[in-house]
This record gives sequence, C-alpha cells and structure tokens, in this order.
Amino acid sequence: MTSETTRNVTTQSWFDQARFIPPDAIFALTAQYVADPSPKKVNLGQGTYRDEHGNPWVLPSVRESRKLLSQELNHEYLPIIGLADFRKEAAKLALGPDLFQKQQEKLATCQSLSGTGALHLAGLLLRACKTPLPKVYIPEPTWSNHHQVFSSLGFQCESFRYYNPETKDLDIESYYSTLKSAEPNSVFIIHACAHNPTGCDPSKEQWRELARLFKERQLFPLFDAAYLGFNSGNVDSDAFAIRLFIEEMDLEAGVCLSFAKNMGLYGERVGCFLLSTSTEDAAVKTQSMLEMLQRSEVSNPPAYGAKIASTILADDTLRKTWHDDLITMSGRIRSMRTELYDSLVASGAPGTWEHLIRQSGMFGFLGLSPSVVIKLREKYHIYMADNSRISIAGLNKQIVDYVGKSITDCLKQE
Repeated sequence: MTSETTRNVTTQSWFDQARFIPPDAIFALTAQYVADPSPKKVNLGQGTYRDEHGNPWVLPSVRESRKLLSQELNHEYLPIIGLADFRKEAAKLALGPDLFQKQQEKLATCQSLSGTGALHLAGLLLRACKTPLPKVYIPEPTWSNHHQVFSSLGFQCESFRYYNPETKDLDIESYYSTLKSAEPNSVFIIHACAHNPTGCDPSKEQWRELARLFKERQLFPLFDAAYLGFNSGNVDSDAFAIRLFIEEMDLEAGVCLSFAKNMGLYGERVGCFLLSTSTEDAAVKTQSMLEMLQRSEVSNPPAYGAKIASTILADDTLRKTWHDDLITMSGRIRSMRTELYDSLVASGAPGTWEHLIRQSGMFGFLGLSPSVVIKLREKYHIYMADNSRISIAGLNKQIVDYVGKSITDCLKQE
C-alpha cells in the first residue's frame, strides 16, 4: 500500500458506535458552580451536608472512630462480601435489635459501594433469580440513578405518579392504584424516608395500607434507605416502613443502605445490601449468589469507611455520639427549612409555601418553573437542580434570606 493510499484510509475505532452520554446533571451543575467566579454564589444542588458556615462537616463520632482505628489500622483485603461486623451492625441498625435477632438466620447481606452499589447488587440478584424479568416500578419523580441502574441491567422500568404538583404533596391515591394494577412479582423501588427529591413521605397509616397492598398483590419491596437517622434525627422513626413490611406483614424485602449522608462518609462509599427472606434455605442460597456477584463486579469492597461505620455502631459511647450528630444535622436542616419559608413569606413571594415545611429530609422541592431556575442561576448565582430541588443542607443563616428574596424577585418578574 502506497503512502498516498494510507493517507486516504479512514481511521476507524472499535468504539465508533458508542453513544455520547450527556454529563450527570447534578455533577455538571456542581462543576458549573465551582467555575462561577461570583462571590455571592450559592450551591443548593448536590446533596451533601454543610455546617452553619457552609463548610463540610466531619461528624464528631467519625473523628473519634478514626482515632481508634489509627492505633491498629491495616490495609488487608476484606472478605468478598465485606466486613462481617459491619454487615451485622448495618442489618441490626435497619431492623432494630429485636427483629434482627428474630430474623438473622433468614438474612443475606453484602457490603456494597454505598447505596448505588447496593441497588446494583439487588438488581443483579433479582435478574439472576427471576425469569422472566419482573417489571421495576419507580416513583416519579425520583433520584435519577434508580432508572439508570435498573435499565442498564435490562429491566423494564415503569414510572408511576408519586407527587402531585398541583397540591405539592404525595399522590397517595396514585400509589395505591399502581399497586393494585401491577402484576404479581413486580418490584417497587421505595424511598424508606426523606423521599428524594420531594421530601414527601407516607404517614404511618398510609405505610400500613401500602404494606397490605404489597402483601395482597404479591409484590417485592426494594427499599432505598439512604437517610436513616438523617431524616428525623431518630433511626427507629426513619426505619418504620422497613420494619413494618418485614415484621408485621411478614414480607420478603430488600434494603439498600447507605452511610454517605447519615455518617458523612460520602467519598468512602459505605453501603450494604440486606435481603430479608422467608426461609433459612433462601438466605443461604442468596448469600452465596451475592458473594459470586460481588466477586465478578468489584472482587471485594473497600475497608476503611466500613471500619469507621462498624466501630461507631458497635461501641455504645460512639453510637450515642452519633445519635447526637444525627440530631445536630437534622435539626439544623429543619431550622433552615423554616427560615427559608419565613423569608419567602416575609418578602411576599407569590403563591403558597407551606409545602416547604411539610416536607422533610435533606431536600426541598420548591415547585419553580424552569425559567425561574435558570434566572436564579444566571442572575443571582444560585444553583439548584433543573426541577427546583434544593439541598436544604446547603443553606445557612448568612445566605438563606438572600436565597428567599432572590426567589421572590424572580417570581415577581414572571
């Protein structure tokens, strides 16, 4: 082949058919915020806790746990399914000591790469155990990764209306209706508490009716439990639905635990997948499958964050300190929620804002139009998700009134 011919040959790649995927919206928003030179910029996008000065907060319980670990820390591999003490303590946290004791022989657990990894393990296990693949029902709106995780595994994902934008509240009748019409053996993704992004959770009475319908319709509940303790300041309150489904309704259920928010271990990727089965035999078999699936995915999980979490949960003094930390975080978020509401009302923001203080958890779902969200970003340097979800944890006393008045100004200009 001549050099001229060589120059005319079109270069090809194995990956010419790859699709360009736009960047993740929240991470792209954070990058946009970081690049903004304005001294007044406000980041209400990414869901990470910030203290009253707007700085990352290392929990006192985590600081103490790290000190204890530093005395005898090694860097050996963990077992494939993770740190045994961590898996035990994580399951005990989610179920409570009494239910854990009663159910432990029917549990399969596997340490995971935070909540996302737990969801992915759950999907892999369901895919391996159910033929044909069950349909996966996901609330609308929801955390975007729910769709990505399960659709990437080949599941048909079906959205159902969870939130009513007119009432700015949970659409419980839509939830009931979807459960009643779903085919038996369908999987439902359930936010255990602090629904992301709406902050709207069922009441205890509504949870009981939901659990009854799950049992009646033979549906599989898969809990995404990213905020246990972080939501209300009390783990037992936030784990109510999980324990109701497993203990009172005697349902098999999956629980995807994350310790990113409630221990501030964001970058350590500390999570656990917990499966509560109806028989000891099922637990043994699914445990073995989780081990195989984990081996093929990540070989074995990272150790440091799991050791931090396990040390906190297993030590009475550290666990008490952590409970105090949860009260600190959840209490500050509630106070910021109230202060933003007060600012909006005092500045005469059009519309009603009671939904903001009805909601709970890290996020507030404002109900703003896309044009207002863009104006807030471009004119006032206030960054929030396109659907007007804000991280309440990103507010503090120095900026909350600026945010409230800026929202009011934008709405009055509409």
